[in-house]
Order: sequence, then C-alpha cells, then structure tokens
Amino acid sequence: MPTTRSKLVVTVPLTHADIVRQSFGQAGGGKLGKYSFCSFSVRGIGRFKPEAGARPHIGTVGVPEEVEEERIEVTVDDVVLDDIIAAIKKVHPYEEVALDVYQLK
Repeated sequence: MPTTRSKLVVTVPLTHADIVRQSFGQAGGGKLGKYSFCSFSVRGIGRFKPEAGARPHIGTVGVPEEVEEERIEVTVDDVVLDDIIAAIKKVHPYEEVALDVYQLK
C-alpha cells in the first residue's frame, strides 16, 4: 500500500522560524526522496487581536497587532503527521498555532 502524504503549513514569527523548521525535520517531516529537512517559506504579515483571556507572546489584549511572519510549507508522511504537529507546538511561541494540513494525491 502506498504511503499517504500531506502538506503541512504553519505560520510563525521570524524569530522562531528556524527552530520550527528544525523541529519538524527532527520529527521526520520534509523528506523528499534522498533529501530531508525540505521546506518552502514565504514572508508576510500576520494580523490578529488578542481577546480577553488571551496570553499573547506578541501584542496586548484588545489591541490589533501586525507581525512579520514566515509561512512554512512541508510535505509529511501521514504516519508521522501527529508527531510533527506535536513537535511544532512544543517550540512555537504562540498559544494558538495556525496550522493547515492538505492531503496530497
């Protein structure tokens, strides 16, 4: 049976982009043939407003915020997807981590 794969996308402040890439690579993400730690990144601006009860890493409750972030895309085997998500959440500075997962065909 062929291995099913997904594309995982996470946004992270620039200060933590390298450690997030390292974490998913160590957990088995980003393998492509005879290569490992493969990813693609683009920079952009993340926008959010922390609401009451939030404990923001960046910003102040009730105040809209803009942060320069990196969008990191990595291909993963689905059998290690949960491990990779856990590894990312362990090093990501935000209390709410924005993750998208797309199954590949």
